[in-house]
Amino acid sequence: MNTESISKFQHTFSQNPLNRGETERRDEQWISDQEHNAKSKFMVLHNLNILVEENDGAKSIAWLSQDEIKNLTYQERPVLLGIQYDITHFAISISEESATFICTDARYEFLDARTCAGLVAPESTGIIAQARIQINWHQKNKFCSVCGKPNNIFRGGQVLRCSSCKNETFPRTDPVIIMVVTDKNRCLLGQSRGRLSQTNTYSALAGFMDQGESIEEAVAREVMEEAGLEVKNVSYHSSQPWPFPNTLMIGCHAEAKTTDIHIDDEEMISVKWFTKEDVKLALKGNNPELNLPAPLAIAHHLIKSWANED
Repeated sequence: MNTESISKFQHTFSQNPLNRGETERRDEQWISDQEHNAKSKFMVLHNLNILVEENDGAKSIAWLSQDEIKNLTYQERPVLLGIQYDITHFAISISEESATFICTDARYEFLDARTCAGLVAPESTGIIAQARIQINWHQKNKFCSVCGKPNNIFRGGQVLRCSSCKNETFPRTDPVIIMVVTDKNRCLLGQSRGRLSQTNTYSALAGFMDQGESIEEAVAREVMEEAGLEVKNVSYHSSQPWPFPNTLMIGCHAEAKTTDIHIDDEEMISVKWFTKEDVKLALKGNNPELNLPAPLAIAHHLIKSWANED
């Protein structure tokens, strides 16, 4: 799939070039045939880490053939990712023993998805996101939520159907809104409790959307909850799949209606206003008082687009 004209913001974990095979997924025999097709390719995961290979100093996804995976121990069925150049692509999750075996070849190693994203081609990160999210979903939904009996894979992994009561379960995507709130020449950034709480890294405010809530309403609610501010003129910027574990980051900008900060100190360490000059220095790595998220994350691009008036 050509994503060039869809959005000018080509975020990491997007740009998936595979045709996801909506029509082909309806044919279970076709899927089975492709699982055993010598031309098919398989992405290999272990503990949700991705198998990569190194050639001439460059790393890429290690796409294995059907013959190369036949002696590996993996889940019930491969997960169908999609089709490219008439070649069907799958993902499998292998056992500890198989992972140890395959890494006896010095070309191969398993890397976490964040590390992979900085090493492989940009369009490969979209495939990594799809594979990691689907494998993780399968691992967490082996049994029916209605009757507790085992689930079976259908439609190449897009549907889990109970072996007893036939209840169907579909992959979930959790929407998260993430927003930069501005007040003329300054923007609002926060530091939540977590792995960055001991640093001077600040990011855009963010939170999960609630049921029956619009994007604009979610932005207003989260800003009020985390910073005690009212907002207006919410606008959409772009979105980013985030496979940790299965969220869709919905990036927005909003203007401050009120400016006095009253933080939720159970969730946030700090929320502050930063001037455009402060932010521009931080984007260049020249502000010792402020670190910003890396370009891997949509937060970086939301902040950068405001600072550069893009």
